[in-house]
Amino acid sequence: MDPKILLFFAIFMAVVGQLLMKTGLNQLGALNEINVSVFFKMIFQPFVFGGIFCYGIGFIAYLFALTKLDQSFAYPMFALGYVLVPVFNWVVFHEPFSVLRLVGIFLVLGGVTLISR
Repeated sequence: MDPKILLFFAIFMAVVGQLLMKTGLNQLGALNEINVSVFFKMIFQPFVFGGIFCYGIGFIAYLFALTKLDQSFAYPMFALGYVLVPVFNWVVFHEPFSVLRLVGIFLVLGGVTLISR
């Protein structure tokens, strides 16, 4: 399989993992303490667990991609997650999306473009 496809699949899985974890944590509500019980409650919340699973699948895809790609190219591509997560959060969770955030997204895209050359 093309290693760039594996890389972008890994990035996509990281983004999906973020969205799933946020969904699960929204369902749990604000947590006011940190202890083992709360930790297990978070980890085994189905959406959070699914998000962690997506991260794992993405990590495996990233490892395979690294066997054929330069890390100096592959790792910076994960900055695309900084572009995709705010966009999906704006669409799915109706989080605010300011002009400043949009400028930041374009700066990240410009940086990724320069690094990929």
